[in-house]
Amino acid sequence: MPAPAAAAPARGPGRLALIDALRGGALAAMALYHLAWDLGFLRLTPENVALAPAGRGAAHAIAGSFLLLVGASLVLAQGGGLAQGRGLAWRPFLARLARIAGAAALISLATRFAFPDSWIFFGILHAIALSSVLALPALRAPLPLVGLGAAAILAARPLLAWSGAAPPVLDAPLLLFLGLGRGVPTTNDYVPLVPWFGLVLAGVLAGRLALPRLAGMRLLAWRPRGPGGRLLAAAGRHSLAVYLVHQPLLLGLLAGLAALTGPHPRAGQAQFLREYRANCTAAGGGAPACRLAARCLLADLRREGLWQAAERGAFSPGDRARALVLSQACYREAGGP
Repeated sequence: MPAPAAAAPARGPGRLALIDALRGGALAAMALYHLAWDLGFLRLTPENVALAPAGRGAAHAIAGSFLLLVGASLVLAQGGGLAQGRGLAWRPFLARLARIAGAAALISLATRFAFPDSWIFFGILHAIALSSVLALPALRAPLPLVGLGAAAILAARPLLAWSGAAPPVLDAPLLLFLGLGRGVPTTNDYVPLVPWFGLVLAGVLAGRLALPRLAGMRLLAWRPRGPGGRLLAAAGRHSLAVYLVHQPLLLGLLAGLAALTGPHPRAGQAQFLREYRANCTAAGGGAPACRLAARCLLADLRREGLWQAAERGAFSPGDRARALVLSQACYREAGGP
C-alpha cells in the first residue's frame, strides 16, 4: 500500500511547506486506508471495506498522489543545481535513495515472515526507489519527450490487454515488477512500474513546468499556521519514518482490541453469502433459489453451532457432511431441483 518518500532533500527553491503539507495529507489518507484494512483483517468490521471496489480505488488514488509528489519533489530538490549547470546533488540523492531502498528491503523481509502467501516483493517503496533512478534522465530531457513517456507508460498495460500481445514471459516471477503480465500476483502491496512510473514522470513534467514560475510567488513563503497544518507538514517532512511506524502501531493496537472484544458478530457473513451464490449458480442453480438458499444455510449453520468452523474453513469431516445436508435442504426449500 502507498507509502511516502521524496527522491531527495530539497534544494534549489528550498523546501516548500506546501509540498510537505500535501505529502502529509496523503499520509493521513494512507493511515485511514490502513485503519480500514486492519479492522477488516482482524474481523472487527462486518467486511473489509478496504478490499471493496471503492477501497481499492482509494488505495490507487493515494498511491498515485505519492508518486506524483515523488516526481515533483525530485525536480524541486535538484532544480537549482541543474539550472545553474552544477548537475545533480549526488550525495543527498544517494543517501535518500539508500534509506528508501533499505526500508523497502526491510518491508519485504518482514512480510515474507508475517504473510508468506502475500508478502510484499514490489510495493510503493520499491517503486519509489527504482522510479527515482529511472526518472533522472527526465530532469534534462525535452518536456514533450517526458510527457510522451508518461503517456506511453500509463497506456501500456491497457494497450497490451486490448491487443493480446503480451508474451507469457512477462508473467515470470522476475519480471512481475514491470506490471506487464496478464495476471496480478497475490501480495499485500503491488505497485509495478507500469503504470505507476508514468505518474512519476508526470510529476517531473509538472515540476519542471511549475519551477520557473515559482520565483516571486507567495507560494514559496507559505507556512502552515494552525496546528493541523503544522502537523501535516511535519509528517510530510518525515514521511518515511511515519510510513514505517504507523502500520505496526495501528495493527498492534487493534489486535489488542480484537483480543478483548472478539470478531464482529456479522464478520464474514457477506463474503459467505456471495461465495455461496457464486458457487451455487456455477453449479447450475437458479439465481433466486441460490440467494434464498444462501440465507437459509447461514441461519442453519449458526443454529447448529457450525458457523465459526465454516468461517475459519476448519470443518471436521462430520461437520462438513452435516453442512452439506443443511445446504441441500436449504436449496430444496428455496425451490431448487
